[in-house]
Order: sequence, then C-alpha cells, then structure tokens
Amino acid sequence: MRRPAAAKPAKKRPAKVKAKPAEPAMDVAVGRRIRDLRRVRQFSLETVAACTELSIGFLSQIERGLSSPSLRVLATLADVLGVGIAALFGASPSADGASDQVVTRRLQRPELKLWRTGVSKQLLSPASSDNKLNLFLVHLEPGGSTGDELYTHDGEEAGLVLEGEMMLTVDSQTWSLKTGDSFRFASRRPHRFSNPAQDAKAVVLWVNCVTGAG
Repeated sequence: MRRPAAAKPAKKRPAKVKAKPAEPAMDVAVGRRIRDLRRVRQFSLETVAACTELSIGFLSQIERGLSSPSLRVLATLADVLGVGIAALFGASPSADGASDQVVTRRLQRPELKLWRTGVSKQLLSPASSDNKLNLFLVHLEPGGSTGDELYTHDGEEAGLVLEGEMMLTVDSQTWSLKTGDSFRFASRRPHRFSNPAQDAKAVVLWVNCVTGAG
C-alpha cells in the first residue's frame, strides 16, 4: 500500500522592499498653482523656460504634477511669476476670500512638502499671493537638503533653529547652526541649507521678506 506523499514545504516569498510613498496630491496642487499664476500673467511656457533656464518639458511636468520640484526650482519660478514662494503652496486664502486675514490657526496651516528632498515648509502667516512677509516652520528630515547647488531669489530671510542642527551655506562660507542659533541674509546671495544628522529631524522658524514681488 502506497504511503501518501509528504507535503512539500511552502516556499518563502522574498520580502518586498518598501518603496518610498509618493505624494502625488501635493505635487498636483503645487503644479496647478504654478500653472494658474503663469496664465494670469499671460506667460507662455516658452517665456518661463527662457527666464528660468529650465526646459519646457520639465516645466510642463511640474504643472501637471508629474515632477516634484526642488526648493531651488520653486524659488526661481516664484521670482519669474513675481510672487513669494508662499504663493506656490497651492492653498487658497481665507474661506471668505479676504486678503486681510490676521490669524492662522494651527490646523489651518498650508504645507509644502518637498518629499523627494526631505524638506517641508508650513506657512504660519495667512495665505495670500500679495503678502511680502511670510513666516514658515521648516522641517528637515535626517539628511534632508535643498541640494548641492546654491540658489538665489528675491528678498531677505532670517530664522531661528528650534530643534536639531542645520548646515547653512551663504556665498562661500558654511555654518553649523544648532538649537537657539539664528541667522539673516539677503536672498540674492547664493545659499543652500541641509540637515547633517542621519537620525534626527531639524526644525527651523523661518522668515521670508519679498522685496521685489507684487
């Protein structure tokens, strides 16, 4: 009498590598806002491409939410569109449409999450494309940065490190700023910033004053 064949052990499936989640909704919102501002100003993609030295194809991808732009690219686009970077958050002003809003509640903060670079900015001041002074809470994930390339834009900026450490480069000089350290510089000076820590977030209270927009 034949014995029943022993069941073969089940093969273990290889563990799936978790991919970094995409943030399509944020990219779409920012892209739509850039497209709307460009159309209001009656700028063609060709015009914006010529002013920013970015390709027409790349600009089109940004506007359609297919590419996540860096902070450097957003700052360059804001300059060409004549607004502060806060105007690119894809958020509308107050519900009643007023531009003289005074208070922003904690749960009402628009957020610009540059998820590919580990940088996110929460807008603490009321959202309006007419604002020249804007207050942000900047979060830098471990290793997050604006990139290796220095960039410039209109205005002035200042800030206070609330948590962690930030490396700030302005022109050819670099500083390590830790909790309690502060800074100020003209935004036309080439600059970049990053979080050098690999296991801790950095949080910075950041002020941008736009002098030429409007």
